Amino acid sequence: MNKRPFTIHLLAILLGIQSLGGLGGGLALTCSPSGAFMHMPLSVLNGSPFPNFFIPGLILLVLLGILPGILAYAVIKQPGWPHAGYFNIYKNVHWSWTYSLYTGIMLVIWIITEIRWISYDILQTIYGLLGVLLIILTMLPSNMKYAGWK
Repeated sequence: MNKRPFTIHLLAILLGIQSLGGLGGGLALTCSPSGAFMHMPLSVLNGSPFPNFFIPGLILLVLLGILPGILAYAVIKQPGWPHAGYFNIYKNVHWSWTYSLYTGIMLVIWIITEIRWISYDILQTIYGLLGVLLIILTMLPSNMKYAGWK
């Protein structure tokens, strides 16, 4: 295994921050699909494929809450979990690297979609930048080497 670069720790911290935001928002939306808890009227979903916030909340909870929380650990420890790499399209690198890249891309797409359907808020700028930073940190040569890129 390669020496763990400092930038891997930064990536883990940002994944942890994303996890907290995704868990909070996802739980709020799945527990209150009407949007009442977050003071969001269902009318903001007009034009979307969703009748309420349950499915978007579930997506947020799982893909942008639970997954980044697991990845915050996995990018540092690189556990050898047998089925974790199922969706890893880069078979020569540790799955946590690939999934960190997926997370950054998903977050950017989530924010763009959210702005289109709901409207703009400063939090979307912050989370959009977080998504871009996740992509940049994942793609740093030191982090790629740590993940197994030759």
